[in-house]
Amino acid sequence: MTGVTTQPSAEGTTESTDSAADRPVILTIDDDPSVSRAVARDLRRKYGERHRIVRAESGADALAALRELKLRGGRVAVLLADYRMPEMSGIEFLEQAMDLFPRARRALLTAYADTDAAIAAINVVDVDHYLLKPWDPPEEKLYPVLDAMLESYSREPDAPATEVKVVGHRWSQPSFTARDFLARNAVPYRWYSADSPEGERILAAAGQDGATLPVVVTPDGRALVEPAMADLASAVGLATAPVDEFYDLVVIGGGPAGLGAAVYGASEGLRTLLVEKRATGGQAGQSSRIENYLGFPDGVSGAQLADRARRQAVKFGTEILTARHAASLAPRGSALSIGLSDGVEVGAHTVILATGVYYRELDCPGARELTGRGVYYGSASTEAASCEGRDVYIVGGANSAGQAAVFFSARAKSVTLVVRGAGLEASMSHYLIEQLRAIENVSVRTHTVVEQVHGEGHLESLTLRCTESGVAEEVEASHCFVFIGAQPRTDWLDGTIARDPRGFLLTGPDLLVDGQRPAGWSLDRDPWHLESSVPGVFVAGDVRSESVKRVASAVGEGAMAVTLAHRFLAGP
Repeated sequence: MTGVTTQPSAEGTTESTDSAADRPVILTIDDDPSVSRAVARDLRRKYGERHRIVRAESGADALAALRELKLRGGRVAVLLADYRMPEMSGIEFLEQAMDLFPRARRALLTAYADTDAAIAAINVVDVDHYLLKPWDPPEEKLYPVLDAMLESYSREPDAPATEVKVVGHRWSQPSFTARDFLARNAVPYRWYSADSPEGERILAAAGQDGATLPVVVTPDGRALVEPAMADLASAVGLATAPVDEFYDLVVIGGGPAGLGAAVYGASEGLRTLLVEKRATGGQAGQSSRIENYLGFPDGVSGAQLADRARRQAVKFGTEILTARHAASLAPRGSALSIGLSDGVEVGAHTVILATGVYYRELDCPGARELTGRGVYYGSASTEAASCEGRDVYIVGGANSAGQAAVFFSARAKSVTLVVRGAGLEASMSHYLIEQLRAIENVSVRTHTVVEQVHGEGHLESLTLRCTESGVAEEVEASHCFVFIGAQPRTDWLDGTIARDPRGFLLTGPDLLVDGQRPAGWSLDRDPWHLESSVPGVFVAGDVRSESVKRVASAVGEGAMAVTLAHRFLAGP
């Protein structure tokens, strides 16, 4: 950055340590290079250990430095600007700097002849002090003023913001997608509404007008405008490309079954790659509370369980790719080839398919248009705060819907479960039904479906229809969370892996028809339990046909699939 120097430790060099980056900044701007160096020298001598000293020789360069500091989450304690500068005066600079760092204390450097103008400027840009040049000795004429300004700043400082910053709109679907992606991948971030004062400052620093959202600012100061998930993942430090070309085991899907397979595969010495399209944890990772999982008597959130499992897998050496999905799978001689969504191919001795299932979308007018704008699939815990005091509707009658109802009841004015069937007993655990009955602001509407979704730009109401009487009713609603059905996304395996009529993957004995092995089966044995129609490709968790849809069984199948993979590697 031309004309800007950050905390020189010697003339011509720049300090850029992490500790320096955490300190509040004192920025000085003077178009006279000798004066600029003198100011910086005196400031370093007194304040260099606890503050970063940044100097600039033009208003444009100083503003560029402030924009970069804003994007990096830096703090600015004091601004010292020369009153008389070409192109941009000190007053003009301070006016623009206030938009970026309104809490910074401000002072003008003036000659004696400009004293009256400097005093007048106090009312224009709320200048805290003015300093006459020259200020020798600084111990008498500079440091006392700076001490007072720093003391004033310390009483109301800017909070350091070194995490990812997301500037968006509450009802923007891309903004929700970015927030949800970061939250589910356990990436710390701070949310700013685009029309909030700080959100406007960040947008200005990034050179954006807010027309396209979200704007995601990484800790190193990069601004991404409506980023694709793969670009966002890479920018925040998540791995998106494989390190090697070949693995002992490739696990496709990062839900409980995939994470279980990764932990057991890597811990038993297999070079393991896990490929996850969105975030580890899968559907279970969106559960607000799982209370019947073995070993957690007080319950555990899906996000906590997923995070622990992910860290455990990484601890044993699993390589995890995020924001990538498998697009093809094919035998290549004695190995298997997996084509990823970005065109990269990796090879493997064995593969475990653990892609899980997805919630079925509402099939009614308005639902698609308002997805991410009041209509959400899964619990969408990032929306919890905005449900405060509102009427929330949850569509579905299984455990995930019940867990979400318990979670949102603590904030919402009311929570209504919309259930197509006659009750909850057929699909929800008994303990959860009893919990719901004890919560006063939770109600259940049985024999009911969502017929239409209404809203201009965001959800405003739902039309609910009773399937027994046929009577429809429009109800006000700000949030609707959908947990209906389970459908696999296995079209990419069509023609490669045998599937049942609903798209779930067939394994083991289910592949035998009248005692005959599946077409193309090349081995002189029947497929093992959990083995698909392609030798060495195993299936675990909810995507497997006729599997038990429980977290514990998915983890168990992931572990069992690894055992079978070891047996396969030993010689089929």
